[in-house]
Amino acid sequence: MSHDHVRLGIIGLGTQGSMYAKFITDGLVPHMALGAIADIDPARREVGATEYGVPVYRDYQSLLAGGEVDAVVTTVPHYLHPEIGIAALAAGIHALVEKPAGVYTRQVRELNEFAARHPELTFGIMFNQRNNPLYQRIKEIVDAGEIGKIRRTSWIITTWWRPQGYYEQSAWRATWGGEGGGVLVNQAPHQLDLWQWICGVPKSVYSKVAYGFRRNIAVEDEVTAVVDYGDGATGTFVTAVHDLVGTDRFEILGDKGKIVVDGSRSATVTRLVTDERELSDSMAMEDVRKLFMGQLDPARYYSQEVIEFDSAWGAQHSGVLENFAANILDGTPLLAPGSDGINGVRLANAIHLSSWLGREVPLDFDEDLYLAELNKRIRAEGQFPERAG
Repeated sequence: MSHDHVRLGIIGLGTQGSMYAKFITDGLVPHMALGAIADIDPARREVGATEYGVPVYRDYQSLLAGGEVDAVVTTVPHYLHPEIGIAALAAGIHALVEKPAGVYTRQVRELNEFAARHPELTFGIMFNQRNNPLYQRIKEIVDAGEIGKIRRTSWIITTWWRPQGYYEQSAWRATWGGEGGGVLVNQAPHQLDLWQWICGVPKSVYSKVAYGFRRNIAVEDEVTAVVDYGDGATGTFVTAVHDLVGTDRFEILGDKGKIVVDGSRSATVTRLVTDERELSDSMAMEDVRKLFMGQLDPARYYSQEVIEFDSAWGAQHSGVLENFAANILDGTPLLAPGSDGINGVRLANAIHLSSWLGREVPLDFDEDLYLAELNKRIRAEGQFPERAG
């Protein structure tokens, strides 16, 4: 490894891997160079050799042994992220796994534990939305206590419309054995991560999930989940792939204010002059009447600020790659440590398990039970081997 750049190996030259290769070769990722590519598809290997002029391998094991890379990114089907991440770290190579970190918590926990035994290596995850300045600012506001203690959260994220043809492109897509789930593991992992990154990890979840509701698939295409944070605070998460126009609205209600995010582009932040309970206890009913009738200056009770940031397409992904390289080179703190990847997987698992069992489940659910239920569905498909652990 050079003192001023990291040689990255891309494992899987599909849509995502090709995008990262282009970012790097176009010079959009400071201190990172493309070192090698691996793909099991001969056609993709030919593209890699023709377009990028770096060594191209038929499998990740050969790439890891080739000596041309300091780090890798795993742009492969979800089940493979932990396996390849562990193999890279075992070879002394830094690892950046794509989202989700895996399909079920046991395999992700194994990856995390292995990475913890190799602190000399950088282990990150491609949570590019953590590099979105809008969500970074919202986290700062929440962490600073500017809206007080969180009492309720809500995220409706249905901007994932996918036609039937999308699911018929690949045999592994939208299967339990090949992909490990539907919208929760494919489209929504970034929101599951941001929701917990900003608002905290819930204690339990109850869900109503539809499988093959509006698409001819085995996995979930619509989800409604209710989480319990404890101390009376709750949250809801709604996502689907059959809403053609879609909604993206994220609300965080605290006892001293509220944040409403529309379209992941702008946020309205309301800050109360004092705790809501104090306003409730002190406001005269005549003032309440005037407030509702628009006869009272609302500035007596709250202020509002609209936050907007421009975020160029690709800047969030390339920023995570840049941050990953900086951590390797000079120890710059990671935007998204790889160990954080288990949080979203655990919540997705809990949502699935709640719907399968028809009851509320804790976030520290029985991992053996989850794997048994997952294998039951893989077995029913009859296309892929069951998972051993």
